[in-house]
Amino acid sequence: MRALFAATLLLVSTLGNAQGLTAGGVGNSPFTSVGNEPEFLPVEEAYRLEVDLQENGEIRLYWQIADAYYLYQHRFDFTLTDDGGSIETQVQLPPALERTDEYFGEVRVYYNDADITLTPRRAARQAQLEVTSQGCADAGLCYPPRKQVFTLDFVSDSVIESAAAPRATAASAAPAATASATTLLSMLLLAFVGGAILNLMPCVFPILSLKVLSFARSSDHDRHVHGWLYAAGVVASFVLVAAILIALQQAGNAIGWGFQLQTPGFVIALAYLFVAMGLSLSGVVEIGGSIMNVGSGLADKQGKSGSFFTGVLAVIVASPCTAPFMGTALGFAVTQPAIIALVVFAALGAGMAAPLLLLSYSQLARTLLPKPGRWMESLKQFLAFPLYATAIWLLWVAGRQTGIDTMAVALAGALVLALGLWAWGHSHWHKVVAVTCVALAISLGSWRGPGNGEAGSQLTPGTVAWSPAGLRELRGLGNPVFVDVTADWCITCIANEQAVLFTDEMTAAFAEHGVVYMVADWTNYDPEIADFIAEHGRNGIPLYLMYPADPGKAPVILPQILTSATVLEALQAVSIKNDDLAGNL
Repeated sequence: MRALFAATLLLVSTLGNAQGLTAGGVGNSPFTSVGNEPEFLPVEEAYRLEVDLQENGEIRLYWQIADAYYLYQHRFDFTLTDDGGSIETQVQLPPALERTDEYFGEVRVYYNDADITLTPRRAARQAQLEVTSQGCADAGLCYPPRKQVFTLDFVSDSVIESAAAPRATAASAAPAATASATTLLSMLLLAFVGGAILNLMPCVFPILSLKVLSFARSSDHDRHVHGWLYAAGVVASFVLVAAILIALQQAGNAIGWGFQLQTPGFVIALAYLFVAMGLSLSGVVEIGGSIMNVGSGLADKQGKSGSFFTGVLAVIVASPCTAPFMGTALGFAVTQPAIIALVVFAALGAGMAAPLLLLSYSQLARTLLPKPGRWMESLKQFLAFPLYATAIWLLWVAGRQTGIDTMAVALAGALVLALGLWAWGHSHWHKVVAVTCVALAISLGSWRGPGNGEAGSQLTPGTVAWSPAGLRELRGLGNPVFVDVTADWCITCIANEQAVLFTDEMTAAFAEHGVVYMVADWTNYDPEIADFIAEHGRNGIPLYLMYPADPGKAPVILPQILTSATVLEALQAVSIKNDDLAGNL
């Protein structure tokens, strides 16, 4: 089943080379992306803080700062308290570099490291230290102020970092300042291109094909109107998705692109929608004229409404897919203020709508369209079968999420739904049967068998399940690790696995280079995986990380569409047989 849509995704696999390999840092990776797309580090990797207690009672704070990142001198703030209240401290700051900053003007900053000493004015046995800092990346991202809390035991010379202060990352927290204009423009371009590529994805292509067919029957004016209405539906849907994501994230939920597919009810409902659309295209039932916008009523009000909702539908069915360039754009969007995030999502929608809108105005494209005829009805009926295949796949995903019993009942619901839709087009009393069948289908689709949400992924031989503790343990032992963040509803993930990652050649390559393959299955919602994705500046999957053997080194982030050459190059770079090369990452 995982191979169902792999062939279509291979058509765009060569685009993955355009993304290149991007390291977790900026400017220190042997893998560079065409266009130098920034991949921002999580804040805790960009600025590593060590706190030590000295014999003379002083407190040493030492930051290791990643290449092309810096800390502001004037944004440091230190508060030391104990049971007796606040403890006055003397702060010794090292020399800093002068910089003209786009956010704060003339400032002093620290590159590479910062070594600060605090001298308490009175002695204490135990105390709490709050450290506030803020830094930015040369590539254009400014992190929000970061507060870290430490418990200091001057008797035992121990320092424990408290979990009281929430962790801020480039992906999970809104920055204090927006990215530079150049960075914003580059991200808008990536979003536009990624949205355009979505039209090649297997779920979207049948919808787009039907819309193109409708152009063959319409006048120039009608094509222009319906093209703009379709574009409005696409852009409005992307903006709505962005607004929902922002609202949920601000409420403390770690979610990303495709989050709705982690809800079995939504997956089953989407499968039923594909069944209904397929039956309509097959001529079993005359529905969807207002949705699919197919037929003779292009110029009436219903047809115009249909153009808008065809755009909405295209966005809904595109949710299992992540096109090249989308990951970087989406990861950037969630680090920005809400208005910029909405603009980036609107650019995604504009890119997705652009091909069809251009077609509506292109005389050359219209001349290439065949003349209307019986062939259109035959092609329309043929396009029903990809929709049926998509429905089967979605019901399989629901089965993986909830268990085989739920999948079987959902299949029965799809059958009852088909009966109801067929009955609708017959005599009046059949409409009662139709409504009853639809209600029964909804009931069956809502039923959940035992073990709901507990169906886990079946690991491929040679892979291990991801966990934060497992990853830390492997890295602590000096093992290079490849982390595959995937889901059964992610079509791009499935295509990469079938075409590249799970081939005999690649399995042997992982074993040869001593790289442990870890699978983080996000088919069902997992907050730890959600946090892991956010920590690496992404907002969706697939996410592929190649960790060097050195636990102090940041991982290499691979493109979202893989080729064998890309993965083999990354394996060679972190191979346990090639420690010198791995150390240069």
